[in-house]
Amino acid sequence: MNIVVAGGGTAGHVYPALAMADALRERHGAIVTFLGSSDGPESELVPAAGYPFAGLRVVSAQDRVSMRSIRALATTLRSARRCRPVVTHADAVVGIGGYASAPAALAARRARRPLVLVEPNSVPGAVNRIAARWASAVAVTFDATRAWFPARVRVERTGNPIRPAIASVPERRAELAKEARAVFGLEDGRRTIIVLGGSQGALRLNELTREVAAILTDRGDLQILLSTGPAHEAGFADLPGGRLVVRVVGAIDRMELALAIADVAVSRAGAGHIAELTACRVPMILVPYPHATEDHQEANAREVEQAGAAEVAIEPDLTADALARRIVGLVEDDPRRAAMAEAATRWARPDADARLADLVAETAGGGRR
Repeated sequence: MNIVVAGGGTAGHVYPALAMADALRERHGAIVTFLGSSDGPESELVPAAGYPFAGLRVVSAQDRVSMRSIRALATTLRSARRCRPVVTHADAVVGIGGYASAPAALAARRARRPLVLVEPNSVPGAVNRIAARWASAVAVTFDATRAWFPARVRVERTGNPIRPAIASVPERRAELAKEARAVFGLEDGRRTIIVLGGSQGALRLNELTREVAAILTDRGDLQILLSTGPAHEAGFADLPGGRLVVRVVGAIDRMELALAIADVAVSRAGAGHIAELTACRVPMILVPYPHATEDHQEANAREVEQAGAAEVAIEPDLTADALARRIVGLVEDDPRRAAMAEAATRWARPDADARLADLVAETAGGGRR
């Protein structure tokens, strides 16, 4: 079975796609080839994972008609012609989102190849909205996403694939938490709050955490692990501590360790972080990025909140005092955190990689029945 996976643009697109590709190879013996932007993170991450990769020239469009949107359309058409020979010999094409998926989605239509779209967010991106008109199936993470797609297309809530090391956290929590204390310099016997701003970090979350640390400086029973993003690490290395333990890292390479030791997470509401946090049963305070396209992060957060697995704090209204109160309120309320962990378990799809791989294989004609 030959599968072409197309798209990317961010690590949040690429890592779930690699998890799906691994499952396709292991469960169905598939041969997987990736297409994506020559300038995107996929150009490095995919070959490093051992998969063939072909780079395409990709230009993002704009909502309004402009010279940029015209150039983007022309570039997409040229890239679609270039990737058509690869697509023609595929049993199915998987579009993982981002403008880099557009050429392959268009080539799949012209070559009459089955197309499966992967949409991780509550509000789908522009490429997936258009390509859904000829797609065979759409894999979603949030139930609310179903309403965006035509009634004729098959929509399955597979969830957003996560790395196996993260999926194993609930069974290995004690072991991984012990390792986390050694790796991050955290202490046993304290409740741990992790702050996650996404792969590039979130400056406002970093600033709020600095202020929260000052407010909680006398809390000898708490510790904070802040992932600032690589560009911001130096600027936040001097966070106040006092009796509170504060550890600052630019990036967390082994996210499973942070998730294993976390009692509460403060996080942006990207689909990747939500998938990981719910799979690991971590109670969370979600602070959606206020400038996300069509407020999709708030839509993501609201569904998880309605499921009972998260609290939502809106950034423009959020002060450090309010955030500190929310954190302490959750940390000190064991029954509330236990209820949120149970709700996360019901909502999560820790086996999303297998669910998505099976959907792709079935669409390609070789799936397990």
